[in-house]
Amino acid sequence: MAHFDELYSDRAGKMRKSEIRELLRVTEDPEIISFAGGLPNPQSFPIQDLKGIVQTVLSNHGKIALQYGPTQGIKELREVIAERSIRESMKGGVTPENTMITSGSQQALDAVGKIFLNPGDIALVGLPSYLGGINAFRSYEANLVGIPLDKDGMRVDLLEEKIKELIKQDMSVKFIYAIPTFQNPAGTVMPESRRKKLVEIAHEYNLIIIEDDPYGKLQYDGSTVKPIKAFDDEGRVVYMSTFSKILAPGFRLAWIIASEDIMRKLALCKQAQDLCTAGFSQYIAYEFMKSGSLDLHIMKICEMYKPKRDIMMNSMKKYFPEGYICNKPNGGMFAWVTLPEQIDTEAMFLDAFKEKVAYVHGKAFCVDGGGGSSMRLNFSYSTNEQLETGMKRLGTVIERKMKVLCR
Repeated sequence: MAHFDELYSDRAGKMRKSEIRELLRVTEDPEIISFAGGLPNPQSFPIQDLKGIVQTVLSNHGKIALQYGPTQGIKELREVIAERSIRESMKGGVTPENTMITSGSQQALDAVGKIFLNPGDIALVGLPSYLGGINAFRSYEANLVGIPLDKDGMRVDLLEEKIKELIKQDMSVKFIYAIPTFQNPAGTVMPESRRKKLVEIAHEYNLIIIEDDPYGKLQYDGSTVKPIKAFDDEGRVVYMSTFSKILAPGFRLAWIIASEDIMRKLALCKQAQDLCTAGFSQYIAYEFMKSGSLDLHIMKICEMYKPKRDIMMNSMKKYFPEGYICNKPNGGMFAWVTLPEQIDTEAMFLDAFKEKVAYVHGKAFCVDGGGGSSMRLNFSYSTNEQLETGMKRLGTVIERKMKVLCR
């Protein structure tokens, strides 16, 4: 077998495997109850509605939908997304021209990294933060600096202190990556006051804000908070969202809204990535939105996920030993659990796997090497029965580990 090590780029040598993707491979055993992936529940997919819409697309748009399309996406879909965004009070020049359809949010994250980051540049992220964003930015050899979260999301006071410190060190700080609404993995919601302050900080230090909003529509409790983009008067907020959590991830459809100048760069980047996103999927999403089905469908998803969230939280109280911390998320798909600091959740995963339950350990989400006693649990994918059974299994594993450590 030939070896090609000397032919790979330096960048390829620095690539890291995704903790979550590796775990998903391990947990393919149907007997394993997995809280590891960020998977929507397949029962939420509007299969019957989509059957009719697929026929409509083929009848009304077939020859266009099956052809190559424009890089930024079909105009009809960009128009309905822009209209919806304006209704949500977004600023910063939201138009169809400043909206681009991407092949999933991961493509958008990769494109942002590609157009902004040089090797050694600084990207500011939450502690913890979404692993997909971390991996995308690291692939462009950026230095990721973590900003701690509290119950209200990223600590903007610590953020500003860190920016000042980095500037004094003559470091090149490029952007702030934030998931302000039902943050992945922590489930926090950044209040309006912090969102405004974040925009002020970006203005003060001439930075970009990458606002990642996959879960904002999955709200079960509390009041709605406007996106950061709603407070952006300068076009320095790059907003992205996805159909993966509110329609179906199999379509691989997401969107990104940015100022005219940034959008030109993003479009050039996408041309090199895939030329265009699949037109067939775009027309299905367009017809789904046009028919008024999307809002009703989101309501149905929330009605399905809220009880699942409650089962997980109640099971935690019932089966977990004392000493854990978990703030009840008001939306999204995840619960972030912190155990007593002497417990290493990465090491404990093997014990959990033997009990046929899985999670993602906290270190995967922390760029500073922290999160060792934390874990992320997904409540959207499992059945209600699996949620209780899985949490009981996990509680047994934690209790056993605590007894060993307390001897």
